[in-house]
Amino acid sequence: MIIRPAIDDLLLVTQPDHAALAGSVMAAWQADGLPEHPEREELLLAVREHDHGWLEPDAAPTVDPATGAPEDFLDAPVDVRQAVWPRGTARLAGAHPYAAALVAHHALNVYRRHRSDAAWQAFFAGMETAEQAALDRVPPARRAGWPHDYRFLFLGDLISLVFCHGWTQPFEGEQYRLMLTGTTLEIAPDPFGGGQVPLAVAARRVPARRYASDDDLRQALADAPPVMLEGAVRGAAPIADDRMPTAG
Repeated sequence: MIIRPAIDDLLLVTQPDHAALAGSVMAAWQADGLPEHPEREELLLAVREHDHGWLEPDAAPTVDPATGAPEDFLDAPVDVRQAVWPRGTARLAGAHPYAAALVAHHALNVYRRHRSDAAWQAFFAGMETAEQAALDRVPPARRAGWPHDYRFLFLGDLISLVFCHGWTQPFEGEQYRLMLTGTTLEIAPDPFGGGQVPLAVAARRVPARRYASDDDLRQALADAPPVMLEGAVRGAAPIADDRMPTAG
């Protein structure tokens, strides 16, 4: 679950809905050879479905017992986070092994900071095995872009996360820079050929309060009015380096 603060409320967006938004953005991507990529549909599928393993946790959100706050995808218990990716990868592997390999690669990248953590070693071993098993089922000619094709999943995920969270600090990745101002997300250099892509994702509005239990949160979510987070993403002129944050 993505949790976005909103004055006295919280806006909750499911991970699968965030992934679907990422897929719609990348479907409009005109750069990096994606429009004519021979595996374009497989790449877009990976972007759209990369968080499908979160379907079950998002259907039964949990509360941090210490604070009473809803737990988002960053703070979910370790066993929940580790179970998401094998489940999601397995759902793609049968019919779409290249997409499955990309999702497994994404999991390895997302949690790379835990590489030296003993509690994560089995996770990394399992996801590396899943990634290789999926790749082994893809004819060599169809994986000529590996691992560079992963950039499309990385970018789609980042763009959607920035918008869904409402993050206003600049972000940089894969030679692009992102900046959200209001409801408009600008990307430099322009990957959309001068076009503008509408953004819309469903959310649920719940009170920003301490929740007594998981059931308390789940009831609030069931009663929550739906809202749409709407905006647009468009290309922009390159951002000057002095607008980017510096370390230290």
